[in-house]
Amino acid sequence: MWEALGPAVAQHLTSASGQPVEVEALEPLFGGACQDNFRIDVKIGSTSRRLVLRSDAAGALPGSLNRGQEFAVIQAAVAAGVPTPAAHWPTQDLVRPGAHAYFLDWRDGVAIGAKVLKDPNLETARLQLPGALAAALARIHHVPIEGLNLPTPPSTPPGGDPVETALQFQAATLGGLPGRRPGLVYALGWLERNRPAKSERTLVHGDFRVGNFLVDKAGLSAVLDWEFAHLGSPLEDVAWLCVRDWRFGQLKRGAGGLVPRRTFYSMYEKAAQRELVSADVHFWEVVGNLRWAAGALAQGERFRRGEQDLELLAVARRATEMEYEALRLIEAGPA
Repeated sequence: MWEALGPAVAQHLTSASGQPVEVEALEPLFGGACQDNFRIDVKIGSTSRRLVLRSDAAGALPGSLNRGQEFAVIQAAVAAGVPTPAAHWPTQDLVRPGAHAYFLDWRDGVAIGAKVLKDPNLETARLQLPGALAAALARIHHVPIEGLNLPTPPSTPPGGDPVETALQFQAATLGGLPGRRPGLVYALGWLERNRPAKSERTLVHGDFRVGNFLVDKAGLSAVLDWEFAHLGSPLEDVAWLCVRDWRFGQLKRGAGGLVPRRTFYSMYEKAAQRELVSADVHFWEVVGNLRWAAGALAQGERFRRGEQDLELLAVARRATEMEYEALRLIEAGPA
């Protein structure tokens, strides 16, 4: 299926690097339902390198950047010291017509969430991981936002208030889905009535959770998948790590299945020099479950529109779990 991609990659990298390039191996990377990723072994001049080619998929979820926009965010993150692979040689039309793409340095590590949390070989890494994640998140939230030129949703209010922006985005997403989900509608109404008093605005990774980190035996190897980066509240990222679905069965450890919420909150407060209010993080955790439920339903709609990927259907079935969790959190109150 991808026979023609190797020569196209060699031609693009030869032009972009100014050196002769030979593609020695190319294979798709599976495990995600959002973008097209390929592992590529190349020889650039006399140097052998392993790279990841990351390209726009045929369809996109609401709020997702294209790879051209994501490339710019990664460059800013690398410059700020965030542990994420450097991006190179942006292009368009390489994998499919109209699709943006770029190349990432290869990093070794495990990304599969259940393995990160349960593999005995990563026991030492799990002890180091919460502190490393808190430090990485603090760096993300201190990336200078001037000049990022991130797209602004049409519903963004004057001044870009993160809470109002998030609620309007969720309302628009739910309104664009077929049928009616009473639990999600109720959760959105609760959020409208329980807004935090104030909200800082920073760069937000947008999908900072177990499954989007590479982990090796020493700990955090890399932060991946910046497609949902945007300007918003830094509490979005803190709360997203705590969403139930990203604990992969380790439910008693509220922060990513690694440590209790309060433990991670303290690590982040120290690293970011930013005090957290538990009720505000709780608000954003309800937002996170609402957002993921709507996102799961949107994945199912991609299948209904003709994308023949059974993973899209599998993800869509998870929406009910997040709907229930949003309502459970509302009833339970802040941890």
